[in-house]
Amino acid sequence: MKTSIAASWDVDGILRVGMESLLDLFDDSCEGTMAVDDHGRIAWMNEKYASFLGLKGPEEALGKAVEEILPNSRMREVVQTGKPILLDIMMIRDQPLVVMRIPLKDDSGKVIGALGFALYDRLQRLKPLVSKFSELQWALANTQKELAQLRHTKYSISSFVGVSPVSLELKHRARRAAQLDTTVLLLGETGTGKELLAHGIHAASGRAGRPFVGINIAAVPDTLLESEFFGVSPGAYTGADRKGRDGKFKIADGGTLFLDEVGDMPLQVQAKLLRVLQEQEIEPLGSNTVTKVDVRVIAATSHDLKQLVAEGKFRSDLYYRLNVLPIVLPPLRDRVADLDALCEHLLEQIATRTGMPQRELTPSARALLASYNWPGNVRELRNALEQAGMLTDSLALSAEDFANILSSSDAPAAAAEPALKPEGKAPLEEVRPLAESIAELERKSIKAALDQTHGNKALAARMLGISRATLYQKIVDHKIVSD
Repeated sequence: MKTSIAASWDVDGILRVGMESLLDLFDDSCEGTMAVDDHGRIAWMNEKYASFLGLKGPEEALGKAVEEILPNSRMREVVQTGKPILLDIMMIRDQPLVVMRIPLKDDSGKVIGALGFALYDRLQRLKPLVSKFSELQWALANTQKELAQLRHTKYSISSFVGVSPVSLELKHRARRAAQLDTTVLLLGETGTGKELLAHGIHAASGRAGRPFVGINIAAVPDTLLESEFFGVSPGAYTGADRKGRDGKFKIADGGTLFLDEVGDMPLQVQAKLLRVLQEQEIEPLGSNTVTKVDVRVIAATSHDLKQLVAEGKFRSDLYYRLNVLPIVLPPLRDRVADLDALCEHLLEQIATRTGMPQRELTPSARALLASYNWPGNVRELRNALEQAGMLTDSLALSAEDFANILSSSDAPAAAAEPALKPEGKAPLEEVRPLAESIAELERKSIKAALDQTHGNKALAARMLGISRATLYQKIVDHKIVSD
């Protein structure tokens, strides 16, 4: 009987030689090789891998837990499960490596450790895969960063610029509201900073680490508002996303939901919003499932909600539910003392955003801006400053730079004057530019206050209704010399 060739071979010897050859091949072709024991401690590492990891030598890693050297290692997982991880991508020192991990077993089949190989440069066919992985990882990281920024606050309470008594009181109330974790109603004209203050209240509250989600009710069609609030279940209606969509309450769970222009909300949605505020639970469109949510609501409006309630356009019960802690934001014309600080802050922002040089205001410009009524408040002020900067190359903005920007916005219509002086009438008073007249009047008022107080600037500032810092600045601007 003919004996087979295989039977005459030393099978164990062949396997042993094969394993040694395979290990030598991996050791030569890989970026690094290492082994761990059954407790996940590094038992061996080649010189190449130690050098790649920035170690002085393999002995620096021996006996240490593998995670101490490689924080995101999965070698321990291989030891615990006894299953290999043949191909994986792992970030090591900001470099993606293709790695392979296999368990080591004794003759009885017991796992006694694991062997890992870091494969990269020599496996040319895997380079496109590694490159694609790097691109996807970079895109994912950037998307997550952008989403985190979108869902968190942009401003703090200190971002509300102002040192006038009315502004300081407003910021005090906002900080108190932040700690109470109750519904807040921000009232004020458009452009007074309601959204900024809402961000600030959230940032100072115990919910600061959770999402801040805003929705401008006036910008959402009535037919879509309910789905924006409460979400849509899968296949709720023709054209609906098969996966469904979360509403703003669900997205803001644990955090704050900012309802801007709440006075524009249609009556049919008001009733459902009231239920959410009372029960803290939502029911997506097309769903029979009620979901609990934990959301702090900050609402804002430029409308007179009491008047809307009287007209039947706003539910009284919702009004009382929102009006738990009202905060009224003053119009800019009621805090003129903040104008200089606001202008400086806004001019810095405009210069940073546009890349243009930062502008300064002349005394005539300050006087003109202080005399203006500002129906658009801080938003209009920003617009005026940016327009003026765009229309001139001068670094100093004067009253003339704002004349055309502000003239048609808030100036009362002047009565028509005859072209010729009527006979027998007194000669017409010389007409001077408004900014010059205002600056002269301001200078005279400051001079009179200083004369009456015998140069006491603190008392003069109180008489004029401005801060001492503002008075000092105006003394410099108008070149007022004390007698």
